[in-house]
Parts: sequence; C-alpha cells; structure tokens
Amino acid sequence: MTDTRDLSVLSPGRVHYAEGLKLQADLVKKRRAGDIDDTLVMLEHPHVITLGSSSDNAHVLVDDEERARKGIDLHKVGRGGDVTYHGPGQLVVYPILDLKPHRRDLHRYMRDLETVLIGTAADYGIEAERDEAGTGVWTKAGKLAAIGIRVSSGWITSHGIALNVDTELRYFDTIVPCGIPNRAVTSLERELGFTPPLSEVSDTIVRNFCRVFGHRSPTGDSTTP
Repeated sequence: MTDTRDLSVLSPGRVHYAEGLKLQADLVKKRRAGDIDDTLVMLEHPHVITLGSSSDNAHVLVDDEERARKGIDLHKVGRGGDVTYHGPGQLVVYPILDLKPHRRDLHRYMRDLETVLIGTAADYGIEAERDEAGTGVWTKAGKLAAIGIRVSSGWITSHGIALNVDTELRYFDTIVPCGIPNRAVTSLERELGFTPPLSEVSDTIVRNFCRVFGHRSPTGDSTTP
C-alpha cells in the first residue's frame, strides 16, 4: 500500500556545488518538519569532482594544480558511493523525499531511481539497463547516469542522480567514475546524435519519477526554493 503525494519541482539553474549542498540541507530540514512536500531539485553544477563515503583518493586522476588549470572544484560529501564528476550539460536531480511509511527500503529506493532513468532513456529510444558492476544506468556505449544517495534521520533523502545530457565527457578522464576502471561514459547527445533541451529532459524525468514513485504530477515548475 502506498499513498499518493504531491510533488514540488525546483529548478534553480546552474548552482555551485557548495550552494547546492546548503540548499539540500535546508530542504531536508523543512521536509522533516513537514513544511514542504516531497521535492525534486533539478539543476546543473559547474565543473566539480565529488568524493562519496566510500571514495578512494586514488580514483582522482589529476592533482590540485591540474584541477585548478581545468577549473574543477573538489568536494568531500556525505553521500554513498565513490568519486564522480558533475559539470555543465549534466542534469543533476536531488530528490528530497520522506520515505516513511511505505518506502523504508534503501535497496528498493536505489532500484526505483534506476527505473526512473531507464524509463527516461527509453522515452528517447535508448536501451539502458542496470549493471552488476555497480549502481547506475548503462547503455552499450557506457555509463549514462550515476546515482549516489543520502538518507538522514527520519528517512529523508538527499543527493540523488546525475544524467549526462550533453556533458563534456572528456572531464570524466580526470577520475575513475564511481570507482569502476576501464568503463566508458556516454551521454544522451552521444547516443542520439543531437542534444535534447535540458528542460525537455527534466520534464521527462519528472514524468517517469511520478510514474515510478506514485506522486501526483506537479502543476507547475518553481525556479526558486
């Protein structure tokens, strides 16, 4: 049994990673207090490498000088997973959800996020799938989307998914993505041969999210918290 909930969507544009962390922390507090509905934050970040709770520093393949030259920030964060990269052209989605009472299962939550991404790819005619190598979504050409989550007290989620739309894939050469060596990375642009509008991809993700998680479709899109 599940309850059908309202869903809010925030689209603040391109946001520095530290600012995105602050926004998430604020929304988590508000969701825990019941002051806001379940919320999807959909944004881009400037170039940044993030290190999750199980990261190996050896998976960052550039030193501080090279990172500075390339304009890439570095952040250690409180999500699960290994090292990942975010940057322009990548759609990052942070679900701020209350998993109580019927979704208190982290394995199910991760698989549901993968289902959202697989459905989004399918809407563009792309066959994507899970891989035993790790959490995320792959095509035959490489990894299309990464997932790294945090669930805080009260079963409130943060962090989430990163889908490569028209990301500059060469920046993934600065890391071992998600700690999995010798695996290619791909994007919607590479798969399709053209770049779908980020707003269109966002709408597609929201539609699949509502289908998988059972939320009511949002009536509008808010651009500010």
